[in-house]
Amino acid sequence: MSQLILAVNRLDQSLGLIDKYEAHRRGILHRAFSIFIFRFMGSSLEVLLHQRAKDKYHSSGLWTNTCCSHALDEDSLEETAKKRLQEEMGFSSELHRVGSFYYKADVGHDMVEHEIDHVFVGLDNPEFIRPNPQEVQNWQWRGVDSLLKLSSEEQKLFTVWFFQGFELALTYFKTKVVVK
Repeated sequence: MSQLILAVNRLDQSLGLIDKYEAHRRGILHRAFSIFIFRFMGSSLEVLLHQRAKDKYHSSGLWTNTCCSHALDEDSLEETAKKRLQEEMGFSSELHRVGSFYYKADVGHDMVEHEIDHVFVGLDNPEFIRPNPQEVQNWQWRGVDSLLKLSSEEQKLFTVWFFQGFELALTYFKTKVVVK
């Protein structure tokens, strides 16, 4: 079944809907979002990560942010992000949009990620996390400090967009939430 996503230009202006797989095969620029949910455990700041399901069409088995997906034309970006967090990770959270970044990368299997990725953050410690097994094969809370110290070999276990989005989310989180 075809899934449609929003193609955009470099100014993030809509060019219309395109099939998701076709966009990735041809490397067409599209709008995406990444969600980072943080929590405090004592004095440590942690972020919720998930490992992409083994049957994903690209970046399967890699670790990434709490939730990531693509924008749809019929919903606002914020509403789509909230809806997708519930569908993918099985919980809801208040989200704050913190910015966006552009990237283009080969992700294997003749697929190219070419996105303007909008980053959302939340501060939450959900009682129940029930990931969709078609999207997520594993999840974990990971200390922010340990992620900042990963070697280049360890970074290869993460999606190509993770660290750019993580830096943006963490910068916002530390200035707006941690330091008041």
